[in-house]
Amino acid sequence: MQLKRGFKTSEVKAKAIEDFRNHVSRGKVEFFRKYGMEFVMGARDGCYLEDLDGGKRLFNLHCNGGVFNLGHRNQELIQVLAEAFKQYDIGNSHLISKGRADLASLLAELMPADLDYVIFGVSGGEAVDVALKIARGYTRRHKIISAKGGYHGHTGLAVAAGDEKYRAPFALSIPGFVQVPFGSVEALEAEMDEDTAAVILETIPATLGIVLPPEGYLKNVRRLCTERGALLIIDEVQTGFGRTGKLWGFEHFDILPDIVVLGKGLSGGIYPITATVIRTPLESLFHDDPFIHVSTFGGAEVGCLVAKRVLEICSTPSFLDHVNELADAFKEGILKLKEKHPNFLVGLRQLGLMMGLELRDNLSGPVLSKTAYDHDLLMVYANNDPSVCQLLPPLIMNLKDVDNVMGRLDKAIGSAKRLRPLLKIKRQVEDFVEKFKGTKRQGSRRDESK
Repeated sequence: MQLKRGFKTSEVKAKAIEDFRNHVSRGKVEFFRKYGMEFVMGARDGCYLEDLDGGKRLFNLHCNGGVFNLGHRNQELIQVLAEAFKQYDIGNSHLISKGRADLASLLAELMPADLDYVIFGVSGGEAVDVALKIARGYTRRHKIISAKGGYHGHTGLAVAAGDEKYRAPFALSIPGFVQVPFGSVEALEAEMDEDTAAVILETIPATLGIVLPPEGYLKNVRRLCTERGALLIIDEVQTGFGRTGKLWGFEHFDILPDIVVLGKGLSGGIYPITATVIRTPLESLFHDDPFIHVSTFGGAEVGCLVAKRVLEICSTPSFLDHVNELADAFKEGILKLKEKHPNFLVGLRQLGLMMGLELRDNLSGPVLSKTAYDHDLLMVYANNDPSVCQLLPPLIMNLKDVDNVMGRLDKAIGSAKRLRPLLKIKRQVEDFVEKFKGTKRQGSRRDESK
């Protein structure tokens, strides 16, 4: 970035924060300011991103849920995009496109059985919306069953498949959506009926706390869907592209979905693109009117070339071997930290590099997110289970960097152990004050009524 001579970078950062507060999100700025985390994204490369003024450099253990699986500003992907712009632009979603055809063909080749057709979008929520539209349109049924604590996006139908707290602020009430506990075959079977169009599940629900499906659970879900004539939609937005040590997370569980939703990592962190992959019979829904669903920017031709290269990279045996080597190294390091900090770090949830740190209570996740930041690690606790911190490193990180990350995480846990009791006392005091205020207000109302 070019700065005017004499204009300090810190002033640029201060203005960026103020403009963001005034024109993007006041709440986010106040949140980060409260916790001393006024980080403004500046330079970034590989596994790292820097603050705008260069004063802080974070190792990314969040990766925006997999957007940066291949690191920040992956140079190979940037070169692919630059070359694409020499011939292509976004394109026209109404017309036949070689770029979309090439990408869809590769996706079909990498998917099992007859998952052969692809509808492109620009966000995971859009891709989920398409999946749910197809499920209802093809089955002519209405009910959609999802998992409590799961997350599928913030758009119309996607948000309806999530928890109430994501809908309530917008006064959204969309009929036909039901939630059951993740992992309970019995609850799902009791809820499924002749009006069930689809069951939608994340292979491993990240926002729920990186919950691994119980043995046989997904196979039983597949069985129930087949028996009841419902479709099985698997959301691979976070578990796809090698994150779990296999190209697709569902491969670990020996199931064949009817629809697979892909996002985040497909972009390579370079160009937004998502995909809804469907089995061949479902494509008949578009035969009468092939223009019944369009996405203006979905499958932008320049983005298709980037996504194709992402798939080529992530599907190579050497890439997946590297992911599994990293996973073993992380497991070894985290188990050592668990031995050192047994009263704070109580467990590890892991499939490949899809990892969650199990902590002692719901206060520990937010505290560790803060102290990890203080020790130059970007980590985020699971929003629907704050006792778990998500651990999602770039899939391209060097094996030798695992020890460095473990060292920083060790220090962060040590700081969190010291900070947690203070915050717990602070919360107790705040709760007491609020209850006291409430008691005084009730007393005042009684006095006024006399």
